[in-house]
Amino acid sequence: MKLRYIPLWFVLLTSLMACTDNDSNTAFGILERDRITLLATSNEIIVAQPIAEGSQVKAGDILVEFNHTKQLATLNKAKAVEQQAQMQLTKLLNGERAEDILAGEANLASANATAHEAELQLSRTQELVAKSLASQRELDSAIAARDLAKAAVEVAQQNLNKLLNGARIEDIQLARATLAAAQADVEYEQTVLAELTVRASRDGILDSLPYNVGERVDEHSVVAILQANSTPYARVYVPEPYKANIIAGKEVMVRIDGVEKEVAGIIRWVSVEPAFTPYRSMSEGDRSRLVYLTEIDLPASTQALPAGIPVQIKLDSL
Repeated sequence: MKLRYIPLWFVLLTSLMACTDNDSNTAFGILERDRITLLATSNEIIVAQPIAEGSQVKAGDILVEFNHTKQLATLNKAKAVEQQAQMQLTKLLNGERAEDILAGEANLASANATAHEAELQLSRTQELVAKSLASQRELDSAIAARDLAKAAVEVAQQNLNKLLNGARIEDIQLARATLAAAQADVEYEQTVLAELTVRASRDGILDSLPYNVGERVDEHSVVAILQANSTPYARVYVPEPYKANIIAGKEVMVRIDGVEKEVAGIIRWVSVEPAFTPYRSMSEGDRSRLVYLTEIDLPASTQALPAGIPVQIKLDSL
């Protein structure tokens, strides 16, 4: 995240220079580097900061570690739910066990035998009734027993068919969807766990660690600030009278304190708003004290220079 801010002391200093400095056609600024702020993703306690402030870091290096006990338990729970969903789907795809099918066949054979016996008993009862040796009640009972046996055969047959045909396609699809949801939960919880370890997103210098080990940090708080190893750029404040000459893409010579020769830079950005909000009606003298923040890309030869070095440009060369 790039922060375009203007220190109040620099605005006052620049305004004063615009009025009193003999070299009034000079714009002043400092050398800057891209700053990367890394945020806390959870309200947890810092347990480790393995790299000291000011150290060189590589992308992926661990900068801050948070307590992950609670999140690890949440992840393990999600994995258990995923395993249950996987086992249920596997069961549906594999079908019933051979033992269950054999038991179903045995139940059907038993039901058929009972039905056959009920048919024979009904026939004997009908003969006895015809000879007036059995009552109508006994006949009704034999008929009911025969019908009950036939129903038992139908039930046993349907149960066997269910075992042989396997799970319904709708049940399999439901099990697949349940497994996919469980897998997504595991992936999410793994991401949350990984984010409890803050790593460098770019090569650079670890500029600041605002918190100490043992502190509980609020979610979205800045826990590490990096200065990227990219080529530095100049952040210059240009007085209002020269604003019209500051155009993005234009080359400008930059003087860097401690560097013998000037370097050629390219203007990449110019603020639309001045360093402070102007009044609706301002005199020419008031307007001349306005300054506009300007950023200038520098050549690769300045790669090793640290941030914070004062710079200046000659405005009459624009």
